[in-house]
Amino acid sequence: MTRFARISGTGSSLPPQRLTNADMVVRLAARGVQTSDDWIVERTGIRARHFVSDGVFASDLAAEACRQALEASGTKASEIDLIIVATSTPDMVFPSTAAILQHKLGIAGCPVFDVQAVCSGFIYALTVADSLIRTGSASKALVVGAEVFSRLLDFTDRTTCVLFGDGAGAVVLEASDTPGILATDIHADGKHTGILCVPGHVSGGAVLGDPLLKMDGQAVFRLAVGVLEDTARAALAKAGKTEADVDWLIPHQANIRIMQSTAKKLKLPMDKVVVTVDQHGNTSAASIPLALDHAVRAGQVRKGDTVLLEGVGGGFTWGAVLLDF
Repeated sequence: MTRFARISGTGSSLPPQRLTNADMVVRLAARGVQTSDDWIVERTGIRARHFVSDGVFASDLAAEACRQALEASGTKASEIDLIIVATSTPDMVFPSTAAILQHKLGIAGCPVFDVQAVCSGFIYALTVADSLIRTGSASKALVVGAEVFSRLLDFTDRTTCVLFGDGAGAVVLEASDTPGILATDIHADGKHTGILCVPGHVSGGAVLGDPLLKMDGQAVFRLAVGVLEDTARAALAKAGKTEADVDWLIPHQANIRIMQSTAKKLKLPMDKVVVTVDQHGNTSAASIPLALDHAVRAGQVRKGDTVLLEGVGGGFTWGAVLLDF
């Protein structure tokens, strides 16, 4: 019998601290940086984002998202036999955030690891989990995207610091005899490293280089629109589907203009696109599972819907997952 992987539950977590664009204007003005709500909304579509408080880490947000996903799935934590966390903001250099999360969930023994593909991380993690379930190496997995990007931001650079937020999203992915994940498609091209990166590292107890986020926004935009269309069409082709079969597009929530351009290229109306970037900002690897959980709980995505997930991020990485929910 052919073995498939299917999402059986979703969950998400946002820090309580919510900052509107007006809040960001005040915060930046204190540093001598001028911006406005209109400037941010026009260029990005973002109106608010959430930031963690001191002492809160990616694993804390991940744990809450996982508990929600487990409850939605009707799965006990003890049944989980694989945990994959997609993050660019781990709790520590090592061990993995997945190991820390495993302990917080009261699980022991199953394999756990992190995936680092920046904003495409959840797509990569879901692809790996799908493969492990299909081959019988796992039966019930927690696949998580969790980020605390607020700690990487340069609050003297208005072109980047207004874009990002913190949060986590998770799914329970389990073995099924009916298709769930229909096709996956992932790629990377390291020659684009410089257009989106945090060029710092720890050595001898000190930070070397610059530990704050750097981005060439125009270069990222140009690259993102092209590769998102390509990977979406590749995933559809692998599944023998077309864009007409898609009920919902859930793209990485980076910028409303990128999302609109991608939808237009795929001939999908915006009322078939799940949009949370206005309230969450760009939460990197957390953005797709956050948006998925939001759409499920809002009654948009329902059982039987065909959903196309896609993301693009630093590296440069990109990819798509087509699934029947």
